[in-house]
Amino acid sequence: MSTGRYGAEDPESYERPRRRTRPRTKDRPTYDDAVPAVVVTVDRGRYTCRLVEGDQSVVMAMKSRPLGRKGVVVGDRVRLVGDTSGDDGSLARIVLVDERTTVLRRTADDDDPVERVIVSNADQLVVVTALADPEPRQGLVDRALVAAYAAGMAPLLVLTKADLADPEPVLEAYRPLGVPYVVTQRGADLAELRERLAGRTSVLLGHSGVGKSTLVNALVPDAFREVGVVNAVTGRGRHTSTSALLLALPGDGWIVDTPGIRSFGLNHVEPDQLIEAFDDLHELTRSCPRGCTHGDGEPECGLDEATGQQVDRVRSFRRLLASRESGAAY
Repeated sequence: MSTGRYGAEDPESYERPRRRTRPRTKDRPTYDDAVPAVVVTVDRGRYTCRLVEGDQSVVMAMKSRPLGRKGVVVGDRVRLVGDTSGDDGSLARIVLVDERTTVLRRTADDDDPVERVIVSNADQLVVVTALADPEPRQGLVDRALVAAYAAGMAPLLVLTKADLADPEPVLEAYRPLGVPYVVTQRGADLAELRERLAGRTSVLLGHSGVGKSTLVNALVPDAFREVGVVNAVTGRGRHTSTSALLLALPGDGWIVDTPGIRSFGLNHVEPDQLIEAFDDLHELTRSCPRGCTHGDGEPECGLDEATGQQVDRVRSFRRLLASRESGAAY
């Protein structure tokens, strides 16, 4: 049947079949038989997963189409269907992502609205900084602590290369905040650090060249993470780890080795998120006027009422707050 708009010789003159003539079912797969796994690394749309039951085989997977734009990151607990044998050439599909307990985020810069998820479901952020070669950068440590508190993760400060410099000046800056710490040096026993990591999922974060990969190789002997050197001219290390990797610790616990970072934007963190991590200081802010940022110079800020040892804690807290607002991402 032709229409009045086109001649009979025109293909457009014939009616086309209507779209979705086949009724769609409301039933959706339940995936009751999907296999639970955890994502250990991500590389160009392929997800390396470790099964959490049975022999804990390593399986390569891709994200299924129904997940759409939903991101899948290292640490995610997922459900797999398809070939979960882990044999060469096999490929499973990620069909479900379990609800995340924590999410560690950062932005590329402080004015960047796009959040980047580094890892999920971790409960401890291990901030690794060298005492020398390269010199410690308090800005990144402060920012990493802000990100940990905002994510609800426990912080741990690990100071490396104590054979090259005294750790006391760095520790003095974080004692008022009560940040736990471990001091290490090349060839030293890591028993204290292992104790801090046992039974937890910990993310190792720090500049390139501070010794993260050296620590990982010592903690997980079969990890074989590449170890880099520090540039003698710039004082900066090169990126030796190119992607985040979740590794099982001997005994109990997991660590996530992340690539060395040079910036850590905190556009996603609000001052109220940060103050909630400090119960005693949060109590002081109940008298703050609406819209108070709790920073230096804020009129009638409750933090100005601090006395005794709290004064040092307020000073340190405001330093963290200033690092978020300074506009310097590293």
